[in-house]
Amino acid sequence: MFPGGGADMQQLLQQAQKMQQDLAQAQQELAETPVEGSAGNGLVKAVVTGAGELKALEIDPKAVDPDDTETLADLVVAAVRAANDNAQQLQQAKLGPLAQGMGGGGLPGLPF
Repeated sequence: MFPGGGADMQQLLQQAQKMQQDLAQAQQELAETPVEGSAGNGLVKAVVTGAGELKALEIDPKAVDPDDTETLADLVVAAVRAANDNAQQLQQAKLGPLAQGMGGGGLPGLPF
């Protein structure tokens, strides 16, 4: 217990509750924020949410060669990977300071 009573403890609890609310709001914003990645000089584009959920995939017809589907598959993987990398950077920017404020180095389920 803190000397002098529960006022300090009450203030700490209120601060913790505010941080939890801020964290929940930031997570919701991430879930709604589109993040793009591309490969092959823009021939393949992927859109994920800031939380990493794949939402859209755009393939330029120039990238489609029926005799070389392996290259197209590589471009798709690269575009999705780039979008997810961008989403992770967004997560770090939005949630990193909140996670540190909560006393942890990262959040469960997030890659940092």
